[in-house]
Amino acid sequence: MMHMTFYWGRKVTILFDSWKTDSWISYFISLVACFLFCVFYQYMEDRRLKLKLLTLNTKNPPSSSGGGVNSPLLYSKSGGGKWSASRFAGAILFGVNSAIGYFFMLAIMSFNGGVFIAVVLGLAVGYLIFRSGGDGEEVVVADNPCACA
Repeated sequence: MMHMTFYWGRKVTILFDSWKTDSWISYFISLVACFLFCVFYQYMEDRRLKLKLLTLNTKNPPSSSGGGVNSPLLYSKSGGGKWSASRFAGAILFGVNSAIGYFFMLAIMSFNGGVFIAVVLGLAVGYLIFRSGGDGEEVVVADNPCACA
């Protein structure tokens, strides 16, 4: 029977019928796996954004006339062609990240409280490690100003 509210327990099916936990050890290993996959998701998203930044910086290098805000992702997308290798690589990374994100959503839909906490903590720790801008490099991404896109 599928749960429709959050529950706390060691018996959970995550994503596939073959990924079932019956003991506390298998439950803990599954939570660690969810946590690590979430950290990996943030790493992949960081790689995708840096690839996009690198691609746009090589197409349209910022002017060296001091002053103003350096916003390389807001330049026009001229050059490089519609079917360039960098755009193709970016699309592949976007697809992989989207698939992983949907897997997280489905894992959370098991309604197990431990899975929910493992996913949220994994995303937060991954963001802190890879995407919080701790190295002094802040990246502003403005793909589409429309909130519904």
